[in-house]
Amino acid sequence: MYSVHCAGISHFDPDASRRSATANLARLLIVVSTGALLAACAQSPSRQVSFRHDRTSSGTNPRVALATRHTTVATHNRAGETPTSSHGIASFYTEGTQTASGEKFDTHELTAAHPTLPFGTRLRVTNVATGKSVTVRVNDRGPYVAGRVVDVSYSAAESLGMVGKGVANVKLDVVR
Repeated sequence: MYSVHCAGISHFDPDASRRSATANLARLLIVVSTGALLAACAQSPSRQVSFRHDRTSSGTNPRVALATRHTTVATHNRAGETPTSSHGIASFYTEGTQTASGEKFDTHELTAAHPTLPFGTRLRVTNVATGKSVTVRVNDRGPYVAGRVVDVSYSAAESLGMVGKGVANVKLDVVR
């Protein structure tokens, strides 16, 4: 490889070729390792942690964050079928500024947080004790309290008649 000096005289530098190859190899290693790290991040399971008020807990710390899994009641005849119905405990929440879907949280909208259903899914939530029901749109993740299957907005909780108690036994039906 040739190099040019200030005097305008060029000469052959055998080490320049080696340095160039080393620099290229270093760049390649950086690109490959960055790609590997990004791929590992994309494949690692992540959970959004949300702190919500637990109305049933007794103790000095009224905030808890526990992970829960959605359990379906519907039986499936075919593998891969989407669950359409389930039962469990619902709660409501009024805190937060942004949902997991990126929307601004609004307590006056009929929305819900569900651990697994896709954003935009319409759910009919029925209070088993009163028979009252409301259709909500999933736009958030949660609930993160053991035993709960859905968190609804304050408006939805009012429609279900569960604001005073804070929780209700509900049936969930996927509308679409």
